[in-house]
Amino acid sequence: MKCINKLTAAASALILALVLAGCGNVSYEIPYNPDSDISSFNVISRQKPGTAQAFASDLGIVTGNLMDDEQVDMSQAGAALLVDVGHDEVMYAKNALERMYPASITKIMTAIVALKYGSLDSMMTATDAIVITEPGAQLAGLKVGDRMTLNQGLHIMLVSSANDAALMIAENVAGSVEAFVDLMNKEALSLGATNTHFANPHGLTDETHYTTAYDLYLIMNEAIKYEQIQEIIRTTEYQTAYHDKNGEEKSITVKTTNRILNGTYQAPSQVTVIGGKTGTTNAAGHCLLLLSRDTEGTLYISVILRSTSKDVLYAEMIDLLDEIEK
Repeated sequence: MKCINKLTAAASALILALVLAGCGNVSYEIPYNPDSDISSFNVISRQKPGTAQAFASDLGIVTGNLMDDEQVDMSQAGAALLVDVGHDEVMYAKNALERMYPASITKIMTAIVALKYGSLDSMMTATDAIVITEPGAQLAGLKVGDRMTLNQGLHIMLVSSANDAALMIAENVAGSVEAFVDLMNKEALSLGATNTHFANPHGLTDETHYTTAYDLYLIMNEAIKYEQIQEIIRTTEYQTAYHDKNGEEKSITVKTTNRILNGTYQAPSQVTVIGGKTGTTNAAGHCLLLLSRDTEGTLYISVILRSTSKDVLYAEMIDLLDEIEK
């Protein structure tokens, strides 16, 4: 049985007996420090203060490294994780609880929050908030006054990893980028991703913007509950038209940044990559989060963070996916 895996030292003795009795809706009377490392149980604000509720009975749990160096070469990756979603089983883990920069994988959480609090057919208008001056940042080329639906914005953001689209979504859904980021952090805590803190909706580098491979698994596990996210992350090319501030139509075509989806790299024969999200910055290195399935339809979530190059990243991911049995 997979229950709570990482607890504060003060709570461990008290909780152990309850954990041995099984997971479920069990309340634990423990002191709660929101800054402590408790990434495998969820604090329930609706209960009285100091109460936590077990939530891991239907999740794969990481308790440390789970590596087979003879079969998987992950020597150039900062962290890696492979989880069998169908059986709640962690199949491979390297530094899965170590905080790292997620780069544009952040946009998976942006999509979750946008769909939770927004409407796909709502009309968005770009303001000065979309302006990004960081060199090398991936942009869709949006201008102040451009108008499009949330559905269009989500496609542009997730398919091409457009940072200006992420800011447009954030401001229009929550009223401000700052308010949207607050919702992102609230959602992360509700999922048990307590080693995660977001500072923006796009993933450009900020020292207070971090997560872990395990928390990204928790976030992706939530994301795939949304049909719209599953549809977008498997899209290889998206064409649409929106309007500028003068009402003139503007066409845009974006292509996936996922090099397995676009055919540059091939997944193992027993695995079908459904989709996912890429991320790259100088600070984060090269990152990749994938949803895949085996020949029997079982789903898997895999993530690699802080790899040294795109070629190394995809070689590592293919090696990791090959752990899925034929």
